[in-house]
Amino acid sequence: MDSVRWAFRCRSWTPSRADWLFAARCIQREEKERIEQFMFAKDAKSAMAGRLLLRRFVCEKIGVPWSEIRLERSPRGKPYLAAPIKVISNSGHDPPVWSFNLSHQGDFTVLAAERGLQVGVDLMKTTMPGSSSVPEFFRIMSRQFTAYEWSTIHSAGSEGQQLTAFYRHWALKESFIKAIGTGLGFNLQRLEFHLSSEALTQDRVLRQTRMYLDEEEESDWTFEESLLDADHHVAVALGPANLPESATLRPLSPPTAFTQLTFCDLIASASPLTQEDVASWDCFKTKAEAPQRQPDTSVGLSC
Repeated sequence: MDSVRWAFRCRSWTPSRADWLFAARCIQREEKERIEQFMFAKDAKSAMAGRLLLRRFVCEKIGVPWSEIRLERSPRGKPYLAAPIKVISNSGHDPPVWSFNLSHQGDFTVLAAERGLQVGVDLMKTTMPGSSSVPEFFRIMSRQFTAYEWSTIHSAGSEGQQLTAFYRHWALKESFIKAIGTGLGFNLQRLEFHLSSEALTQDRVLRQTRMYLDEEEESDWTFEESLLDADHHVAVALGPANLPESATLRPLSPPTAFTQLTFCDLIASASPLTQEDVASWDCFKTKAEAPQRQPDTSVGLSC
């Protein structure tokens, strides 16, 4: 299978002492120390789930033993597999390289991976603005979308429906930015998305949305949209990758829905990398779950 779509519901995960200490042993020491620096438990859980999702993916799909996986971060903070072990196909040719990306926001952490294509994923939860009205929130964000996109957002219906359309557009833009690895310096008004006329539902993945870059349609890019639940929208950007000459560009696989994993799924292939550190649990259990002020209205979070 050349596509992976995994999701883990972090917000409802209440790790036991044993679970948290085992998870902390199964990630790299510097990642554990980074997780301990988060102020709130929801962020620590999201980051821990992201590390475990990545390591499970590399172990099970790329074939690198858990103990040999070395993840590092780019200058922009994007995780990547350092010095991966080469996997040779049965034909003797190098198979297309896997690309992977993570996102966490709201109640979930998600991973999307694709072989032979660039991939970017962004997850957004539809929430009411915490400190302003919807019109004021839109005014603040006005420069992030084109006139056409704003017309689509404003014509969506009620304020709640407009917010859903807003976050849908935002997730699409962020998925593309994350796929190409540009970061915050990219002018989002260069991108314009024309949404599918079909309604998003939880039982299917849509691929009809089109992207225009500098007013030119980008036919080489495909965007998958789906719902994890009624409030969480996921966009996956799939684009051309730089492949070795020996690799054959494969046709796009049928869309893959996100599979929701349990904690047992996350650690099914795990093996400890370090000794148990009881202080890791002591640090975690003192954290408040989230800021008192809700809802969470942040955008563009990634692991």
